[in-house]
Amino acid sequence: MTTRIVVVDDQALVRTGFAMIIGAEPDLEVVGEAADGLEALTVVAATRPDVVLMDIRMPELDGVEATRRLTAPGVDHPTRVLILTTFDLDDYVFTALRAGASGFLLKDTPPATIVEAVQRVVDGEPILSPSVTAQLIRQVAESSPASPADRASVARIRLAELSDRELEVAMAVGAGKSNAEIAAELFMSVATVKAHVSRILTKLDAANRVQVAIAVHDADLA
Repeated sequence: MTTRIVVVDDQALVRTGFAMIIGAEPDLEVVGEAADGLEALTVVAATRPDVVLMDIRMPELDGVEATRRLTAPGVDHPTRVLILTTFDLDDYVFTALRAGASGFLLKDTPPATIVEAVQRVVDGEPILSPSVTAQLIRQVAESSPASPADRASVARIRLAELSDRELEVAMAVGAGKSNAEIAAELFMSVATVKAHVSRILTKLDAANRVQVAIAVHDADLA
C-alpha cells in the first residue's frame, strides 16, 4: 500500500528536495505541497495524506499551530505529523510535540533515514531519541503550574486504567524504546506491541508516545 505524504515548508528548494527523495521510493508518494501552515490545512483536507512533513517557522500560520489543528481530537481525518527543523533542540520542536506531532527530522537528515522515519511514523512509532524525550519531559515539568505531587497523583490515576501488561509497555515507551525493542524485552511480537500501544493511547487520551512518556515520568515510574 502506498503511503501518501504532504510536504510543508516555506522554502521551495526544501520542498523539492524532500519530494525527490520520497518520489524515488515505490511505496511513498507526495500528494501535495504547501508553503505555510494555513495552506497546509487546505492541502491536507483535499488530499488526506498519511503523513505530513511540517516545517515550524512559516508565515501566515506556523507549523506548531497547524500541527495542533491537524492532530486535535475529533478531526475528521487525523494525520501523523513529522516536524522539520534545522536544530534538534529548537524550543518550537518541544511545543510541536506537545501539540501532537509524532516526532521530528533535521532538514539535513540523510535520504535513507527520511524514508525510514516516514515508515516508522506510519507504523505508529515516534521519531525521537531517548535524550530528546527526556528533555521534553523536563521542560513540561518545569513549565507546569502543578506541583510534582499533584502531577504524580493525576498520572497514577490515569495509568491505573491500564492492565499490568499495558503498564509494562507504557514504561518501555517512557524509556524511549521502539516497538521492536519493546517486543524483544517483553517477549512478544511487534504486532502485539503495536496493539498494546494503540490501547494505551486510547485509555490515556494521549496524542502520541511522548505524552505517554510524560505520564509515566510524572507517576515516578521512569
